[in-house]
Amino acid sequence: MTIVGWLQIVLVLALVVGLAYPLGGYIVELFEGRRTFLSPVLGPVERGLYRLAGVDPAIEQGWLVYTLCMLAFTAGCFVLLYAILRLQNVLPLNPQGFDAVPPDLAFNTAVSFITNANWQAYAGETTMSHLTQMLGLTANNFLDAAVATALVIAVIRGIARGGTKTIGNFWVDLTRATLYLYLPLSIVVALVFVAMGVPQTLQASVEATTLEGAKQAISLGPVASQEAIKLIGTNGGGFFNANSAHPFENPNLWSNMLQAWSMLVVPVALVFAFGRMVGDPRQGRALLYTMGIFFLLGLAALYYAESAGNPILTSLGVDSSLGNMEGKDLRFSQAQNSLFAAATTGTGTGAANATYDTMTPIGGAAPLFFLLIGCISPGGVGTGLYDMLLISIIAIFIAGLMVGRTPEYLGNKIETREMKLVIYAILITPFFILGFSMIAAMAKFALDSLGNSGPHGLTEILYAYAATASDNGSAFGGLNANTPWFNTSTAIAMLAGRFLHGVPVMALAGGLAAKTRAAPSAGTFPTHGPLFVGLLVGVIVIVGLLTYFPALALGPVVEHLLMLGGKTF
Repeated sequence: MTIVGWLQIVLVLALVVGLAYPLGGYIVELFEGRRTFLSPVLGPVERGLYRLAGVDPAIEQGWLVYTLCMLAFTAGCFVLLYAILRLQNVLPLNPQGFDAVPPDLAFNTAVSFITNANWQAYAGETTMSHLTQMLGLTANNFLDAAVATALVIAVIRGIARGGTKTIGNFWVDLTRATLYLYLPLSIVVALVFVAMGVPQTLQASVEATTLEGAKQAISLGPVASQEAIKLIGTNGGGFFNANSAHPFENPNLWSNMLQAWSMLVVPVALVFAFGRMVGDPRQGRALLYTMGIFFLLGLAALYYAESAGNPILTSLGVDSSLGNMEGKDLRFSQAQNSLFAAATTGTGTGAANATYDTMTPIGGAAPLFFLLIGCISPGGVGTGLYDMLLISIIAIFIAGLMVGRTPEYLGNKIETREMKLVIYAILITPFFILGFSMIAAMAKFALDSLGNSGPHGLTEILYAYAATASDNGSAFGGLNANTPWFNTSTAIAMLAGRFLHGVPVMALAGGLAAKTRAAPSAGTFPTHGPLFVGLLVGVIVIVGLLTYFPALALGPVVEHLLMLGGKTF
């Protein structure tokens, strides 16, 4: 680890917080229906869309109608994307002449891009046409990010309001998130990427001459536009198979820093917006401090482990002065690789500028842990924040039991119904992660896809299901995921992680909105100070370890001990 590396990290994080704070205020104005600086330009467009869709923006919805609208819209996106994938061989803008995507892969990809997971079991530049990349994948990058944001805004309304049966209008929230938030941010970031050298063209490829004098066709396409929303919307689905390790997606050190900033800025802004929408900015800061503790600890562990290198490779004569560089690009330092990995797994992004499969055991365990606790540090464009709110309710319930009072969170009494919904939502993700991992670790049709045996192979399996069930979609590598089993099982994990997890959260929001908010009293447990932050940290650690420690012990922990003993398995 170097001082320069830490300074680069501090610079990016400072820019994230510095720009997320005013962005959080803008988000509050946007979703509370106030006039913003973009209203003169986008207001007529917004009103025109409502007229075309027959939506009255003044009419709000209860949680059930809001959720049903979300499910119907997402189902429509799935059908359209699946059709594009299956028919891309007869659709225009296919200069490469790619065939239709096979049914199981098309199903997996369509599910992936409607759930904000953006898991890629395919090589983009050799599988997807330009039309598929633009109309299918990039368009859904905008829409699934907007859906996730709409859900968390509805949850915040449920917590902030009292004595009402409504939590907003899904169609209005979806439109505003897309039109006023993600579209302007993505245009700005895409233009910066183009200035840095990221391609934005409909040309199929360019021919280059190699050092040996041979000719090589290098794929091109509308990369910058997809790159921007993949990061801003914490999607992660890259144009190229190598994702952000490809020089056309991530040309240099400055673009790498911009990408890390892009992944973090909206999730942090939503936390600031939460504090303002509930009427107490300290509440948002308490959640952000908790998220920051896990982010910085995970980042430090990852940076240290990768900078220390692999003693097995060192004993074979590999130069360890730069740390563990296997699977990494020399254009980026260990600090930049570590920051990117922490940002992409601490959020729901899933992009990658290095191969996690080649990291040291502790280095690979850090992003895996971020996934297992639900990508809550600082979370995705919605899902991470409402997962943190679920943990906050558990923490305040425990605190209420300790002081002998009915638990309250921001004036909302937490009773039996709320706790049942919270526990269900908390347990559904590990059920699918550990359940599918158990099957894959025993079944030959799954084991045949592994690139490694022993504890490292178990980590590959666990990471795949953790990434898909947590709406992240990053890949550990070393696993051939494009098989009928993995295409089907990871798709089910993605659907469960988004909808079986999200529906009870919406029911919780509706129930809280209907409650009469209680005024704070001398016995109210404060939820904005260091004590509550410590309680949140403890709950996350205890819940995470109780749920996943056996799997982690058999995977990265055993692998680390073997590495120290000079063995690989």
